[in-house]
Amino acid sequence: MNKTAIFPGSFDPITVGHVDIVNRALPIFDEVVIAIGINTQKKSLFTLKKRMEWIKKVFKNDSRVKVESYNGLTVNYCQQRGAKYIIRGIRSSADFEYEKTIAQLNHMMVPEIDTFLILSSPELSAISSTIVREIIIGNGDTSKFLPKEVDVKKGMVDGQ
Repeated sequence: MNKTAIFPGSFDPITVGHVDIVNRALPIFDEVVIAIGINTQKKSLFTLKKRMEWIKKVFKNDSRVKVESYNGLTVNYCQQRGAKYIIRGIRSSADFEYEKTIAQLNHMMVPEIDTFLILSSPELSAISSTIVREIIIGNGDTSKFLPKEVDVKKGMVDGQ
């Protein structure tokens, strides 16, 4: 049986913290699908196309990592994809409480899907896409927070 895990998120943009979570999940799973959730209520800084392109570049040397996009509930996407596992990164106790609640609700809806919570590496725990977006908007240096394949000068929505 193929152990496929879904790593859902907006990845707007993908950070070194996300990359660390994927790399640490790979020894556990046969395949990790980085699944970009389409949320029409949330305004993205980068286009879906650009985010997918960056992720493909970051993991170009590992065929076990895929990138896809989806609409709707993550558990429904998991079922459509035939995945039994969800991966979530945890940076803080607040993240844990939130992700625990979501994992429990997902399990109540679809009991055969389990969520794996992976603690961030301590040196990466302060990095979030939200904060990185603010640094980008303020024209700050993001080189410590983003994989080298991510060129934030290209791919912004509406040419921001």
